[in-house]
Amino acid sequence: MNVLIINAGSSSLKYQLFDMKTETVIAKGQCERIGIDGHLKHSPLVGGKPVYEEDIDLPTHSEAIAAVLEKLASAEYGVVSDLNEIGAVGHRVLHGGQKFSESVLIDDAVISAIEDNVPLGPLHNPANLMGIRACQKVMPGVKQVAVFDTAFHQTMPEKAYIYAIPYEYYTKYNVRRYGFHGTSHRYVSGEAIKMLGGKKNSRIITCHLGNGSSIAAILDGKCVDTTMGLTPLEGLPMGTRSGSIDPAIIEFVANHEGLSREEIFDILNKKSGVLGISGVSSDFRDIEGAAHEGNHRAALSLDVFRYNVAKYIGSYFAVLGGADAIVFTAGLGENSAELRESVANQLSGFGVKIDAEKNKTRGKQIDISTPDSSVKVFIIPTNEELVIARDTKSIVEK
Repeated sequence: MNVLIINAGSSSLKYQLFDMKTETVIAKGQCERIGIDGHLKHSPLVGGKPVYEEDIDLPTHSEAIAAVLEKLASAEYGVVSDLNEIGAVGHRVLHGGQKFSESVLIDDAVISAIEDNVPLGPLHNPANLMGIRACQKVMPGVKQVAVFDTAFHQTMPEKAYIYAIPYEYYTKYNVRRYGFHGTSHRYVSGEAIKMLGGKKNSRIITCHLGNGSSIAAILDGKCVDTTMGLTPLEGLPMGTRSGSIDPAIIEFVANHEGLSREEIFDILNKKSGVLGISGVSSDFRDIEGAAHEGNHRAALSLDVFRYNVAKYIGSYFAVLGGADAIVFTAGLGENSAELRESVANQLSGFGVKIDAEKNKTRGKQIDISTPDSSVKVFIIPTNEELVIARDTKSIVEK
């Protein structure tokens, strides 16, 4: 079976086509500027076909899906001879709320539930729905599956997800910790369990570190705590997000700067994090370069980020009663030796030790801990799309 994976944004659509016999990507690409003018880049990965990249008219997501399907089956750029070879579509959906603890076959009830969770995911859920409806229109009869970013974290106990605010806000508005990057945490923790030899009751701390970052505490394959909350703003400082701060800062700054609530949250989401501290960039590569050139604020922003990563990992030692493995994944976690070294040094009191030579590895699955380390330290490249493809195939075949 071939499975098409869709990740729809408000004006973009990323896709991958998997051959599930081999679990390999045979084509990928993205549509951009949907509803503005339109641009499509399509990359066949088998058959020696050329890359297609052109500006094309994409007034809605339906036209974007139609353009993708046309390229997937075209003589010049295609990787399938007929669209009937695409057996199912898997959609990445941001927020499933409390309704979904696993991936599901999409029907009217599921679409209604995704709509109900729009207040919890106002930027992403409407875009995800656009992708689903576009596929329904262009690919009638093809089964579709929703895979939720929040689902993996639904195993958290009440004590981990309830906020210390009036309980009525939970009962009336579902205000609680949900967590995100769940598909990534699920994939890398599964791989870590394999690397631990299938250990039962494994205690794993997974660190998804990039422009958006989160950490999860995973006991025997199930999430028991995670750093992101009601929204992806809580937890670690990130590329442009503040992470957890004293809530009183919002009123304090708003009063002094004469800013509205919306303006403050725009600052916290888009102008804070390492960008806000460094004044250089939200890209950690740019910040590391500036730090090496002696920029104090750039170096400070890295120190703040690394300190918080180590602090959250340390807190999850307490949550789990120790740890068997720490996993680094995503763009920064997989590629920054400096980050991993700094965090490991700060965790040395827990017996965490990494091999300096192995730590030079970038983007490969490897154990970088020393033989005498009390905790295994793994680099595991994430593969969220493969998780979505596997779930989609499994659900559709049932």
